[in-house]
Amino acid sequence: MTAPRLARSASVIGLATMSSRLLGLVREQVLAYYFGASDAMDAFRVAVRVPNLLRDLFAEGAMSSALVPTFTATLTRDGRPMAWQLAHSVFSALTLITGMLVLAGILFAPALIRFMADDFADVPGKFELTVQLSRIALPFLTLVALAAACMGMLNALGTFFIPALSPAMFNVASILLVILLVPFADTLGLPPIVIVAIGMLAGGAGQVALQWPALRREGYRYRPALDLGDPALRRVLLLMGPGTMGLAATQLNVFINTILATGEGTGAVSYLDYAFRLMYLPIGVFGISVATATTPAVSKLVATGERHRIGETITQAIGLTALLNIPATLGLIVLAEPIIQVIYEHGSFTPGDTLATAAALRFYAVGLMGYAVARIIAPTFYAMGMSRTPVLISMLSVAVSVALNLLLVQSLSYRGLALGTSFAALLNASAQMWMLRRALGTLETSAVIDTVLRVLLASGAMSAAAWGSHRLMLTALPGDAVLLQATRLGAAIAAGVAVLALAAWVLRVAALRDVVQLVARRIGGTRRD
Repeated sequence: MTAPRLARSASVIGLATMSSRLLGLVREQVLAYYFGASDAMDAFRVAVRVPNLLRDLFAEGAMSSALVPTFTATLTRDGRPMAWQLAHSVFSALTLITGMLVLAGILFAPALIRFMADDFADVPGKFELTVQLSRIALPFLTLVALAAACMGMLNALGTFFIPALSPAMFNVASILLVILLVPFADTLGLPPIVIVAIGMLAGGAGQVALQWPALRREGYRYRPALDLGDPALRRVLLLMGPGTMGLAATQLNVFINTILATGEGTGAVSYLDYAFRLMYLPIGVFGISVATATTPAVSKLVATGERHRIGETITQAIGLTALLNIPATLGLIVLAEPIIQVIYEHGSFTPGDTLATAAALRFYAVGLMGYAVARIIAPTFYAMGMSRTPVLISMLSVAVSVALNLLLVQSLSYRGLALGTSFAALLNASAQMWMLRRALGTLETSAVIDTVLRVLLASGAMSAAAWGSHRLMLTALPGDAVLLQATRLGAAIAAGVAVLALAAWVLRVAALRDVVQLVARRIGGTRRD
């Protein structure tokens, strides 16, 4: 895949993902408004940590890594009838496996929550509420697993926009249910936070419903079938085990952070979660968009025997990721407080909550580039049949993260958990890049380093401009009104982006040229590669 084409595919995904992530941000705003960083919100965050962990590992991460290469190879070599047969088996197997996990989770919910958040029992009703919420939310796993399978198939078929947009349905359902039903929760005889858990289920169903018509237009008609003798299905299932571990580092670190944060007092779990979701916004829009466009391209190169071109594709993807995520890292660090103030500080979310969440956000942002690069490289190993490599690296990074978190939480409280996770993410990405270079022998490491250094310089100028602009705007437009806060933040971001573009142009950042070419073609209405 050429660099402009990769950028174009990433832009299509990024547009849809941007819509979804912005709606996700609105969802977080709504939750912050109604629940702040309360005991109820802590209970919800812990209750959904298990289904979210399983979703990230089993459904979205491992499914993408295992299904896209296998489905692409089957489609390329054997045609659509065999690919549809594989799809039948995948859907049936997912329903069976996740169904058993959901039932087990519901049955053992009290023991699971006691393991995760034993300190919650010290607050009357908090432990019981967490168990109730976990039982309601667990079936979300089956729904999101099926949605992830739809996404993988559509990506392999060259359709990116609808799958990337599907998570928006989750956010829309959650937002609507909270706004419409939380004010009437007492009338319904439910704790208000239960409405949020119910919204998760409605959102999961919406993710499947949005993608299913696109699959039907491609000619797919589901038929209940489970051919355990199908080599392609066995390959998907075998890859999902290592795929789960290979992509596990970040999700397991967040899971461990949740457990450790439950002992840091009311609000600690929520501070970390609000910060992590805000930090994950640029990853979702930029990092995952590039990764989603790259995985099918790499899978096709492997299927057609063009492995010598993989290094070039990965180098281009990392360069584009650096251009997008390094500025986001520095921007989140220097503007953490005004960003959180504008987004979250309303209703039940207090100025103290803003300061606490900003502290966690700054430390989480340090590892942003690591998270994004790992999402690009890990699926490449599976496409190349090297599933053990990311598994071993992931296990190493998780071990390092646990050690760092146990150490840092003693001195930095919940903030140390964010910092330890970021260090582990950078280690994970660096180790994967090193191993991929050894495997390919053609990864242009010097080009990657050159791009990263140039983008760092440009981003440094950007962050200085953004910080300075915000300070000037504080003097010119003082006050705590939301409109004033948003105006100051918008001016700071605009100044930073302008300086970034100019600096990147002066420093001749190659990825910027690809983006400019893409924009020019969009404006000109051309579709050339």
